Amino acid sequence: MSNSDPYTRKLVNTGYYAQRNELVAKVVAVLRGQLDNRNLELIPQPSRAIRQGEIHELIVTDEEAAPGSNVQRIAYVAFVEFLNGGVLLHKDRVLTEKGCLGTLAGYDMAHFPNHMNVVLQGSLKSGEDWGLEVGMHVVFKPH
Repeated sequence: MSNSDPYTRKLVNTGYYAQRNELVAKVVAVLRGQLDNRNLELIPQPSRAIRQGEIHELIVTDEEAAPGSNVQRIAYVAFVEFLNGGVLLHKDRVLTEKGCLGTLAGYDMAHFPNHMNVVLQGSLKSGEDWGLEVGMHVVFKPH
């Protein structure tokens, strides 16, 4: 991590975002399964810029999770393709027609640049448990 990163240097916080658009994605793969020892390492940055067309994985935990934390207990939710660009931010709500999947906890870069793990805090339910289907929309609502 760069010594000039303002987040790791505690120079800025999420209050710097005056306005953001909501991001919409569509499910391209529904996942199943849970792990108790995933060892996700969330990066310290609370935000990520997303380009239209990017595909990322959604994972949920029921643990207290925030940027910079480590997460063990998870359920796999889905891979989603973003239909518009924008900025994701810690604590954004993540919604589907099936309900609120959780709030955005952080990002794990273990598989990057193939994809980013977008980690949510919520009920420990997989995408299959939620009844998600390919083509369904997922909305990332600014808080």
